Amino acid sequence: MKFMQQFMAVCFVMAALSAGAGESGPDKVILDDVVVTGTKLVTPTKQTNETVYTGSEITRDGLDALGSKAAVSVYEAINILPGITVESIDPYGLAAEQKNIRVRGVRGFLGAMTVAGVPNYGGNPMGPREYIYDTENFDSIAVYKGAVPADLGTGVGARGGAVDLRPKWPEEEFGVNVSQGIGTHNYSRSFIRLDSGSLPRTGTGLSLSLSHTDAEKWKGPGDLGPRKNVNVMLRQPMPTGDEVKFWFNANDLNQDLYRPLTYSEVESLGSFYNKDYNSSLTGNKSDDINYYRYNRGDYANRDFLAEIPVTLSDTFRLKFKPYYTDEDTEILQGSASQGGIVIKRKRDIERYGMITQLDSHFSWGKASLGYWAEVSDMIIRQQNYDPITFAFKGYGMYMKSDDKGVAHSPFLKLAGSIGQFDWQAGLKYFHYTDPSSQGYVASAPDYTLKAASDLFREEKTYDEILPTLGVAYRLTDTVELNASYGRNQIRPYAYVPLVNIYNQNRTAFQAAGVTLDDMFSGYDMEISDNFEVGARFRFDRFEVVPTLFYSRHQNLLTTVYDPRVNLSYNQNVGDATGYGIEIESNFLINDHLNFFLNPSYTALTYDDDLTFQGAVRDTKDKQVLDTPEWTVKTGLIYTWKDFEIIPMIRYMSSRYGDAEHNEKVDDYVMADLKMGYTFNHFSFVDKLRLSLELTNLFDKEYVSVINAMDDSRAGNTSYYVGAPFTAMMTVSFDF
Repeated sequence: MKFMQQFMAVCFVMAALSAGAGESGPDKVILDDVVVTGTKLVTPTKQTNETVYTGSEITRDGLDALGSKAAVSVYEAINILPGITVESIDPYGLAAEQKNIRVRGVRGFLGAMTVAGVPNYGGNPMGPREYIYDTENFDSIAVYKGAVPADLGTGVGARGGAVDLRPKWPEEEFGVNVSQGIGTHNYSRSFIRLDSGSLPRTGTGLSLSLSHTDAEKWKGPGDLGPRKNVNVMLRQPMPTGDEVKFWFNANDLNQDLYRPLTYSEVESLGSFYNKDYNSSLTGNKSDDINYYRYNRGDYANRDFLAEIPVTLSDTFRLKFKPYYTDEDTEILQGSASQGGIVIKRKRDIERYGMITQLDSHFSWGKASLGYWAEVSDMIIRQQNYDPITFAFKGYGMYMKSDDKGVAHSPFLKLAGSIGQFDWQAGLKYFHYTDPSSQGYVASAPDYTLKAASDLFREEKTYDEILPTLGVAYRLTDTVELNASYGRNQIRPYAYVPLVNIYNQNRTAFQAAGVTLDDMFSGYDMEISDNFEVGARFRFDRFEVVPTLFYSRHQNLLTTVYDPRVNLSYNQNVGDATGYGIEIESNFLINDHLNFFLNPSYTALTYDDDLTFQGAVRDTKDKQVLDTPEWTVKTGLIYTWKDFEIIPMIRYMSSRYGDAEHNEKVDDYVMADLKMGYTFNHFSFVDKLRLSLELTNLFDKEYVSVINAMDDSRAGNTSYYVGAPFTAMMTVSFDF
């Protein structure tokens, strides 16, 4: 009912905007030329009003080539890029929050994601909700791994880079796109998108898309869906020549989780590859915490945003981007703590804000002055239940904020060109007010909540100045050199683990006179300084973009020992250094055959040994866990008339599951194959496409996801295996 009310409200607003619009066509936008040879999956990119390419863009061809899993997962859609590692246990892209992404070794949840520059993120875990969109509704996806453009609304921060989703706004012409996919393990995905085209008199453009995706887990009991998505967009020309745009996205996902393995089980992978949660209850607590219905998640997300431009003159243009997001999620997970319990994690997150930007064009270049402001209310709770009776057993964590979190971020961008020299500079100021909160305790038998003074946490503020700088020099029409610098940050995160440690050892902390607020006094923002030097070689038959990068990371969340209580917990005290090389390349072998090769080398190491429980841990100069030194993404794109075949190979070198490199995970090579045929000669449709996707072509058993903090000790890491051979077939048509 709540969803229907929201959807009806959206339709009402769209109708009102359409009725009040004048009869004017949209402005034409002229983009910078990019040399394109054959089918290109990745191209260099930059934001509007910039002159230097500082990012990489997955094209519409790239999104299509990556197949069905890229349609429901943004991370899977960008996995072709060098310097990015994405690992999931699920072959369909459906496993929400059971996949990992690292950007140049930095965990992806420390990065930013935006839709048209508007931030997407949540808490517990902190970071983007990458599983809530159908990527058929985007023209392309831009990724910034180092310097992040100042006008992107990076939310909590972008230490792990930034992803900008660029919507496919309603088309000028009427159109329908329909696809139906089926596959192994009862996989099914239905998608439809309707574009109204520019309507008579008003010029209004509307689009509506719906999708329904479902599959059984490939091992163990349970399902990965259903996942239901609705997207509505509006494009409204105004009498002034401006164009108002409106976006609404709703996503609902219900899924059973996969069970992790221990390292000892990983060492005998063949014996435990199919181990998963139990299909029935036994009456034994230690077994029943692993019942599959006690390990599942229900995720609901709603997103609204608008783009409202106002042209003031030929020189100045103002733009407003108001937005509102709502998340309502419940996740059940069995836990061996307290003799065996089932923990329900509840997330009720509401965010609303505005990005205001003034763009101007002068004889010397371009300037953008803007301001981002957001108010957030994150209610995150943990409730405990008995695994046999499912009786309520109290709260694992109950904190109540006294106010809402408030973020402010003014920014300035300047860009210009002098002959063959391009330059740009940006400056952003980030300020976040973390509200005070009160903690509560509850005891059996009635579990009545009572405020506890030692669980009170004071209001704190965090701020940072974030500069960016980029330069490029065109040596010739085909060779360009470039360099960039950018400072990124991420506001403090991992609040729940710190609160849990305090609650579980509250007596010891109270005896030592340590309050929860004392523990949070050691939390700070993580900061990274990122440098890049690169080149771009563009010729008729090939394009190669090599990039050297270097980064310094400060205030990393690291486990420290507190002798007052003889316990260890996280504080922002670590430092690390990263460097490496990435190459994006595309070669046109002949008129029918393209070859792409995207290798990368990444080193990310702690600057010093870490101390745990008073003992020094050997971590200095060792690769951060779950970070392969080498990755390679490569493949061929062969087309002959209406037939296309795309074999792709991914290589990942060995990784470690702990900071001291005691738990080694072997390297692997993964092969995928996609084939398609397009019929262009039907009278009733413009195009009819048949495609077949085969993933993990040789059915390799391997470890995919390593789930741990960067400084985890041996024995504290959980592992998830990759999915076996999977086949999917899709039929789609446009008219």
